[in-house]
This record gives sequence, C-alpha cells and structure tokens, in this order.
Amino acid sequence: MLNRAFKLKIWALSVSFFIQWSRHISKKVHKCIYTHFLVKKKQRCRVLLLHKKYFCYDFNMLKMANEKQKIVELKNAVIRFAGDSGDGMQLTGNLFLDSTAIVGNDFATFPDYPAEIRAPQGTISGVSGFQINFGDKDIHTSGDLANVLVAMNPASLKANMNWITNDAIIIVDSDAFIEKNMVKAGYENNPLTDGSLTGHLLIDAPITTMTKDAVKELGLDNKSAQKSKNMFALGMVLYMFNREYHNTIKFFEQKFKSNPIVVEANKKVLIAGYHFADTIEAFASTFKIEPAPLEKGLYRNVTGNLATAWGFLAASERSGRNLFLGSYPITPASEILQEIAKHKQFSAIAFQAEDEIAGIVSTIGASFAGAMAITTTSGPGLSLKSEAIGLAVMTELPIVIVDVQRGGPSTGLPTKSEQSDLMQALYGRNGEAPVIVLAARSAADCFYSAYEASKLAMEHMTPVILLTDGSLANGSEVFLIPKVASLPEINPPIAEPNDPDYLPYKRDDKKLNRKWAVAGTVGLRHRIGGLEKEDLTGHVSYDPLNHEKMTKLRQEKVDRVADYIPELNVTGEEEGDLLVVGWGGTYGVLLTAIEELREEGEKVSFAHFKHIMPLPKNTKEVLSKFKRILVCENNMGQFVNYLKMSFPENDYMQFNKIQGLPFKVIELKDHITSLLNG
Repeated sequence: MLNRAFKLKIWALSVSFFIQWSRHISKKVHKCIYTHFLVKKKQRCRVLLLHKKYFCYDFNMLKMANEKQKIVELKNAVIRFAGDSGDGMQLTGNLFLDSTAIVGNDFATFPDYPAEIRAPQGTISGVSGFQINFGDKDIHTSGDLANVLVAMNPASLKANMNWITNDAIIIVDSDAFIEKNMVKAGYENNPLTDGSLTGHLLIDAPITTMTKDAVKELGLDNKSAQKSKNMFALGMVLYMFNREYHNTIKFFEQKFKSNPIVVEANKKVLIAGYHFADTIEAFASTFKIEPAPLEKGLYRNVTGNLATAWGFLAASERSGRNLFLGSYPITPASEILQEIAKHKQFSAIAFQAEDEIAGIVSTIGASFAGAMAITTTSGPGLSLKSEAIGLAVMTELPIVIVDVQRGGPSTGLPTKSEQSDLMQALYGRNGEAPVIVLAARSAADCFYSAYEASKLAMEHMTPVILLTDGSLANGSEVFLIPKVASLPEINPPIAEPNDPDYLPYKRDDKKLNRKWAVAGTVGLRHRIGGLEKEDLTGHVSYDPLNHEKMTKLRQEKVDRVADYIPELNVTGEEEGDLLVVGWGGTYGVLLTAIEELREEGEKVSFAHFKHIMPLPKNTKEVLSKFKRILVCENNMGQFVNYLKMSFPENDYMQFNKIQGLPFKVIELKDHITSLLNG
C-alpha cells in the first residue's frame, strides 16, 4: 500500500496539473482556489506546501465562482476607513469619495485624525479615520454608525468598535494582529479569534503579505512596499460596492507622474485588492447604490475650506476688487490659504504672515488700498486678532475674518470640531465694536457664506466674521458649481476721484455706510487710524457727545444689515409645542433628525440660524409661536444665552455636546422624543 505522505504528494501534483489546465478554462476558478485558501486556510482547508505555493482541496468555491453573483441594492451606506496616521486613511477615503462622486451619489464625509504630526504608531491615540455616508437621496450628515469598517491594525479596530453597527462588515489586515500590536492597543486576547466580533462579518485578509507579493517584481524594499497596502484595502471596498478602479489609476498617474515606480506599485496593489475581493467567499454578495436625483449641472466634491476659498475668489471677480489674503497658518484653516495661493491668475494675492497679528493688519492695509481683503484663523488666532478687528471697526474698512472653530480653550483640540467661539466673535473686543457675524451650515454652503460675507463687508463697509468649524472645513460634500454671473451683484460704494462733496464719514441714508476712498485716489486725501473720528470729517475727536453718536452709528449700521439678509425659515409647522433651533455646522444632522421624526409622525419644527449678528428680522415672531424652544449646539450653551439676552420672554431648553465630535442623529432623536413624550 502506498503510504499517506506519498498519496498526498500524488494528490498535490494532480491539483497542480488541474490548476495549470484550469487557466485555459477559467482564470476565475484558479484564482478562486488560491485566494480562498489564503483567507480560509485555518478554518476550511487542509494544505500542502509544494513549489512555494499553497493549494486547497476544498472545492466548494468552484461552484460559487461560476454562479451569478448577487448584487444587493441599498439606499445608503456608511464606510469608515481607519488605521495608523501613516497608513494613508485620509487619501484612501478621498479616493473612494471620488468614485462615489463619479457614479452620482450624494455624500457627506467626516475625517477624524489626531493633532500630532506622527502619533505613536500602533496606539489608539494615533488612529486616523475617514467616514463617508453616501446614498441615492439627499445626504446631510456623515452618518452615525458605519456599516463597513476597514481596520488596518488592532488599535484602529478597538478605537472604532463603538462607531459601527452591530452587524457591520469588518475588514482587517490579519498580518497586523501580532502580539506586540495587540498589547499596544490594549487587547489581552486576539479579537479575531476570541469571539468578541460575533455578529459581524469578519474578513481577515493578509493585506500586508499580499501587498508585498503584488509589488515583488518591482524590487521595492519592505518599507516602500508596505506604503501601498491602503490601496489593497481600497480595491476590496471598490469591488464590494461595484465601483470601477480606472479613475483611481488615473489619479496615480497624475499625482505621481514624476515617480513611475510609485504609480506602478499603487496600480498593482489596487488591482490585487480588487481581484482578491472578487474571489473570496465573504463577498458572495456585493452592493449597489443608484445615483441620487441631483439637479443637472457640473458637480465636484469639495471640502468646506476649498469651498470657502472659491467663494472668496468668486466674490473678488463679481465685485471687481482684487483679492488679498493675509494669514498665518493654523489648523484647521490653513487649506484656505493654500488654495488661494494657487490662483494668481485671478489676481489673488496670498500673504503668509509671520504671526496672527501681522496677518490681520496686512489685511486692513490691503482694504485701505482697495482690495477685497480677508484673513483666516481658528479660535486662538481670533483672540490675537481682536485688537486689530477693533481697528477695522473704527476705520470702517471692509474685511472678512474666517474663524474655523476647533475644540478649546488654548491649543485645545486642534483637529476636532466645536462651536465654542460664538461669544468671542460677537463680543470679544475692547469697547463697543460691533461686527457682522455669519455661520456656514455645510461644507458646500461655505462657498455661499464666504461670498455673502464678502458682499456684506464691502457693501456695508464693516468687518464680517465668518464662522465655520473643523467638521465643515475638512468634511466633503457634493457641490453644484454655479456660474459666477448667476451670483448676486456686489456693488462696493467706491468714492469717485475729486468728488467735491466727499467727506470721509459722510454716510448713506439707508445703510449708514461711508464711501470707500481707495488710498491714492485723486482729491480724496483723508486721515485714518484708531483714534475716535469726528462725524463726517473723520478728524480725531475726544468730544463725549461725538463719541456716543459714532458708537451708536456703528451699531446701527450693523443692525440695519437685517434689511439685506433673508428671513428665518421654519421646517415643519410654523407654530406649535416644540421648535428645535440650531446654528452653523449642526444644520445637516439636525435637519436629518427632524425629517426622520416627522416621517415617524412626530410634530416638531426646526429653525436654523446662519445670520447671527444681526439676527433675521422675523426671529422674534418665529420664536414667539412655539411653547418650548430647544437649542442644540456643540458648546456649553452660547447661542441659547444669546437668544435669552435678545428675546428673554421665551421658554428655552438646551442640548449640548462638547466632545470634539458632531451630534449623532440618534442621540438628537432620542432627546427630542423624550421631550415630546414627557
């Protein structure tokens, strides 16, 4: 009798012959056998090492490979990519985002990453994440919990278990789940085998190994080879959602055109990941989401910072004023400076100042010279700019200050989002120094908010503070690119040369704005500075009555802006028991919560504020029609206190979250429902 070892050898040679033959019959079958072993070798296969290749003789996959694959249609899905800060999760997420935009889905994203340039590798504090919610309907939020989690190491798995659904698909790099990495992440046992992931569909793929195999022929060293492993994961997810990878390859070719070997490495790994997903049993079903019913036009995905920069460029063109940006780089606002610096063809000047104060005073100087002048910052920088903002108020020169809010105080949480700068924007200056305050409500709305802020600043000759926040600045949305000619006109009150009736502080009867006398204009020489101005002439004045008059005029000028902004709209009934109120970047999640509650039969209304100073003219009327007003915001209650100061007669409640994270739809719904049923 032949002994067992000899029998196995004969069997293995037969399998080898069969695979060689099957290449001529079905490449999919061959690939299926090999890859199925690679993933399921411990659970499903008896193996034999032969010619440095593994073979599996569980041929159940052969039948599956030839069956028509099931495609499940979804209305929307949430995917979260997570890994070390150096694993390229932001790029991976953005590349999947591009594929989502190309097929016509609506979407919203939430990048979540640490403040450190290179946080400790393999630790929970060093985890970087990117979440995208996409669907065939209007998407207003990045989603509460992910349906799919890509975790490149143990730390990213542990850090995100509270952010996925109970039946989520989890894709992990099994090569990373070694004892050293699990200890760093705080695991006592291997989560892939201890049963803690029961209920989830776990796909434990040896991503690192297969990445190195895919680029072996390129001769890359081990470290360089592993840099592409995020593309293997991306290939798997592209396959899962029936996406093509050709546009991603075009991105490689453009991004790394000076380094062809990097292009080839990423290309090979991406395709390897795609083909790997095509053959494993876990992906017997894939998913499809139909395009959203978007208005016809030219679209692209934009972050809030990109949209803000474009809004300023559009306002510059529409107003006929050259754009000047004077800023000091600060997280999370720096991308606005970077984007505007790219567009010298639009006569845009970007000046990277040595500090925050230099940034804003250069902006004031540019405004005096006739430029559409802006400066960008975050909370700590806004504090440093406060005295200079007062100078702009006194000189009544138009500037826009963008504050991309982040968690505070002090350095605080540089990469996390908050709404905690509202009171600083309203009142954070010495003396009576009123400015217009706007708050963008979404990433795409940052474009229109920047445009409107520029229009109000120039037409009313006063500083404007535009509040965005970190989640808007770094988050992405679908953006319908408008034609500049379709945007509202911007008509700065430019003083004419040699105007015999010109006086520096002579005001328009309706707006109370003064004329913009551009420095160097013939016949318009006048004095300007931080000392109090005499009415009309602009001469330095210490007269008490004149100071009181000028103080009231500056406030009244801002108050009259209410005549030039839209009234407050209400979603739902215009009167009733409960009105939910938000402002700024909470719009999307609040709107989603209210829409879902109303679909469930709840009677609740919603009003969202974009214009903060001044408030819309009908604010008092809207608020007075509801018995209770719930104000939801990502701070300790700054806007609700502002409303109490302005309209104390109403019954206010508040719901606050100060965790550096946006609200979840479910937590809003639960709280609102408890109030309605209480």
